[in-house]
Amino acid sequence: MSVQRVNPPELSPPAGFSHAVVATGSRVVFLAGQTALDGGGRVVGATLPEQFERALANLLTALAAAGGTPADLARVTVYVTDVAAYRAHAAELGRIWRASAGRDYPAMAVVGIVRLWDEQAMVELDGFAVLPA
Repeated sequence: MSVQRVNPPELSPPAGFSHAVVATGSRVVFLAGQTALDGGGRVVGATLPEQFERALANLLTALAAAGGTPADLARVTVYVTDVAAYRAHAAELGRIWRASAGRDYPAMAVVGIVRLWDEQAMVELDGFAVLPA
């Protein structure tokens, strides 16, 4: 399996994501959206960074259970109820990402939404990974 991150010089330099990811492997893992739910099904964290950290941990837990690592992530979408707050906390969210998932950034998008399934949730992450056979 290999994952190649592609960042063409003609595009704006990426910060915290890759413009394209080329993945070859034999197993694709589709990761369901993860919010800041604890094991009891309660949303935890009063701030966007706290919820982002828990949602990312939940996503990485699902990935690990499927046999993957953060470096196997090819695509992650971040759904957020307040894009302005996400931008305001971008540096802190980047530190959380690097501490949990490293610097092998997948292709990413941030999408502003009205609300999530759980009204208290501020952020949700989903994605897919490509794993070796």
